[in-house]
Amino acid sequence: MKIAINGAVFLIATGFILLAPVIFGEYSIRILNNIAIFIILAVSYNLINGVTGQFSLEPNGFVAIGAYVTALLLLSADEKIYQFVVEEPAAFILWINSGFVTALIIAGFAASAIAFMLAFPVFRVRGDYLAIVTLGFGFIIQILAINNPQITNGSLGLSDIPEHANFYWIGFAALFTVLFILNIVNSKYGRAMKAVRDDEDAAEAMGINTFKIKTTAFCTSAFFEGIGGGLLAVLLTTVSPDQFTFFLTFQLLIIIVLGGLGSTTGAVVGTVLVIGGSEWLRFLDEPMNIFGYTTSAMPGLRMVVFSAILILVMLFARRGLFGNGEISGVLRKLKRKRQ
Repeated sequence: MKIAINGAVFLIATGFILLAPVIFGEYSIRILNNIAIFIILAVSYNLINGVTGQFSLEPNGFVAIGAYVTALLLLSADEKIYQFVVEEPAAFILWINSGFVTALIIAGFAASAIAFMLAFPVFRVRGDYLAIVTLGFGFIIQILAINNPQITNGSLGLSDIPEHANFYWIGFAALFTVLFILNIVNSKYGRAMKAVRDDEDAAEAMGINTFKIKTTAFCTSAFFEGIGGGLLAVLLTTVSPDQFTFFLTFQLLIIIVLGGLGSTTGAVVGTVLVIGGSEWLRFLDEPMNIFGYTTSAMPGLRMVVFSAILILVMLFARRGLFGNGEISGVLRKLKRKRQ
């Protein structure tokens, strides 16, 4: 049954990706692109935070690395010279250049390489201390981006990035990420990650190399966060340090907690509700006609309503919408109840 459900979901997702650009308008496709990118970020973040149980607050740093690497690889030498006004670009910045797919892969590996180096000091601590250490990494990346104008153009950022992204690219990248993460979660490595989450000391006593497992999850998560950052750069066509504040990490944390820590399905559904919901409620900020009475515009009302909805959901679903299970498990439970 599990294989049948996963196959059906895959076919539905593929059909939606192929038909969406034909059915929806430009504005809706823009929202769908944003949702798809955040799906990549959420399911990869969930691997380290939810599945492996390591309270990490680093995503904004890896997303920034992916975005800057992709932007610098796609911009030509002439465009870099024109944009770098604070300081002249470094020699290697002018030299590097590649195509779109290659840039994304390099961005992913760049983020993963940084994650590998960070793993040695980061995983010497646990719990709240781990959160503090990884939180600091995000701030460090943002400060480095501002204070190294010869590499990143400082606080001015980079613009006129080639807009390679379309919904086919982003949609299938999101689908691939979800399938890849699901395969990891259901593999022996995934079971070891869950063992580390449930009781790290017991897992180590049973012969699991906990450092290796945590590092694998950390680097895999960073790889896809780097790719997500690259897709975000080509979607927005601009990159600047203020795009990668802790608010980005906070958004992803809300998504995976709402969907259910450890649930890849929950991360996908949580992304649709959080990213899509905040856009679909935008009409609340505008003047409305209620029973013949026209209200004035109330900017920010949609976020008040959206926050109230999130609070209600978390009050009645304290482990998230899916807990740590997947959609196949939920459907099996419903089937058993009917029988």
